[in-house]
Amino acid sequence: MLLLASYFFYMCWIPSFVFLIFGMTVFNWIMGNSISRASTHKKLLFGVGIAINLLTLAVFKYANFLLGSVGLNDWHMNIVLPLAISFFIFEFIHYLFEINKGNKPISSFILFALFAAFFPTQIAGPIKRYADFEKQMKEETKFQLTYLDEGIPLIIVGFAKKILLADTLAEFVSMGYVVPGSFGSLELWLFAYAFAFQIYFDFSGYTDIARGSAMLFGYNIPINFNMPYIASNISNFWHRWHISLSSWLRDYLFIPLGGSRNGHWQTNRNLFITMTLGGLWHGASWNFVVWGIYHGLVLIAHREFNAVQEKFVFLKDFFQSKIGNFLSIVLTFHIVCVGWVFFRLQNIQDAFFIVKRMLCFSPVFTAKEATSKQFLLLQDHLPVIVVVSLILTTFLLISNLPLSIIQENGILKKIPAPFVGAFCLILVFIMVVFLPDGNEPFIYFQF
Repeated sequence: MLLLASYFFYMCWIPSFVFLIFGMTVFNWIMGNSISRASTHKKLLFGVGIAINLLTLAVFKYANFLLGSVGLNDWHMNIVLPLAISFFIFEFIHYLFEINKGNKPISSFILFALFAAFFPTQIAGPIKRYADFEKQMKEETKFQLTYLDEGIPLIIVGFAKKILLADTLAEFVSMGYVVPGSFGSLELWLFAYAFAFQIYFDFSGYTDIARGSAMLFGYNIPINFNMPYIASNISNFWHRWHISLSSWLRDYLFIPLGGSRNGHWQTNRNLFITMTLGGLWHGASWNFVVWGIYHGLVLIAHREFNAVQEKFVFLKDFFQSKIGNFLSIVLTFHIVCVGWVFFRLQNIQDAFFIVKRMLCFSPVFTAKEATSKQFLLLQDHLPVIVVVSLILTTFLLISNLPLSIIQENGILKKIPAPFVGAFCLILVFIMVVFLPDGNEPFIYFQF
């Protein structure tokens, strides 16, 4: 039933693409069984399996980007990006890696097909690990009301994060990047803060909805966020943000490249390659490549700074103190916000211009070429917008911690049922009353 429901769900956008996910499922199931049984040519089979998965992803997601990058724009192909291809291809690659290590393949084709197509995680993850998911598929479970007790509140909270917070911030962020060159440092930092919380509430809200939907059927999907904006360094941030992707990149890209086993320079090289390819995974555009490169360089800088701290004990003691830890959190958050500019703006020249203006203080609001109605409205009401934005940003900073604790650390399970019910009713009422006029798609649906 779940497999049929998942395929129906997948076909609701472009029905013909169901043949792609079904075909790749058949291929990877056969390859997994073949690798498991092979006594010779095991590495060859594994290599062919990984190559076909990557080639499929490259054709659908990167063909036009690669052609344009080498100056062959006339060869542009009319390719529509299939729904969720980045996520289910990564799950297939993970599966083949684990079978190649000696783990047992999933014997049932139905169960293997459900692993790839499971509709709550189908579109934007979290990226599942087959061993954990297979155990849950094989369990003899019956419907329980506790599934609803856990799932429905998580779904409602996820929708609240998306509708009330992410979509409201999206209006402000879009307004700010209409004519970005006409804003000073203060406004640009406000827009960067706003997008940081927009993408957090947007993506973690989707994850909550996915996890809650899975819980309705008795499936536990791992968390994908763990209060990322209280990370004390950039490495810790990546242990808290999009956890399923971060761990996938570590296990199936960084470690196979050599990890940190082959010396100082090689480790930095592997970090750089991993984050650059991780950026490219997010989209076929140079802004994502630059975003990945940026995080690769920042991770290398963090690693080098750790080496310096080991030599100077007073530095290590300072950053382990409460004041040092607080300053580390603030600095890490701002480093992440700079990166979000590259993530948000597809025009790479605009992104570099904005980052330069953010880091080099410039006057507030230098409007010259502004002509759009949206921009003129912003100009007329700028003082009010700045004050409201500061209040909103402060509110979001304060609300981030309790919201994260509630959703990401399972606090809802510990609250008495009447209080959870009242809390959910209040959220539903607020969503109905304050529903935004616009309808923003989930950011990670484009990947």
